[in-house]
Amino acid sequence: MSDSVQSSALFPAAMLERFAREVAKYPADQKQSAVMACLSIVQQEQGHISAETEKGVAEYLGMPPIAVHEVTTFYNMYNQRPVGRFKINVCTNLPCQLRDGQKALQHLCSKLGIEEGDTTADGLITLQQSECLGACADAPVLLVNDRTMCSFMSHERLDALVDVLQSQPDVSR
Repeated sequence: MSDSVQSSALFPAAMLERFAREVAKYPADQKQSAVMACLSIVQQEQGHISAETEKGVAEYLGMPPIAVHEVTTFYNMYNQRPVGRFKINVCTNLPCQLRDGQKALQHLCSKLGIEEGDTTADGLITLQQSECLGACADAPVLLVNDRTMCSFMSHERLDALVDVLQSQPDVSR
């Protein structure tokens, strides 16, 4: 099967059109620069980035699959497996460690009844540790769904956050 046929079979036409719009932002000989945007599109559409879709993005952009895998595994924002409706990344890098980042992670594990890296049984919340979120002075900090930064997260504030997330109606039903 040729590469272009393989991409067409792996990604719907609408995704390939979105890829093309991202690639068009760069000079023709630098289309690999669109790798992060293409991975984000895959994740938006499919919820996570599988090994198969990593290879598809690599083939589409004309780059080695390992190069795409390195991007996917370097950044916390890319999910390599399905995650809950809410993904919580708790910073456990040294500055946050010194200001109770690890204790915040442990508190959430206890409250949710899961280990770091797991998803609650109801599929609602995935809890992960992360490297620096760039808000060391606000520690402990966490990021919800790669978009919402939460700072100064005491145990009380962590409990309140979980309560709010658990009370959100599921709009997909």
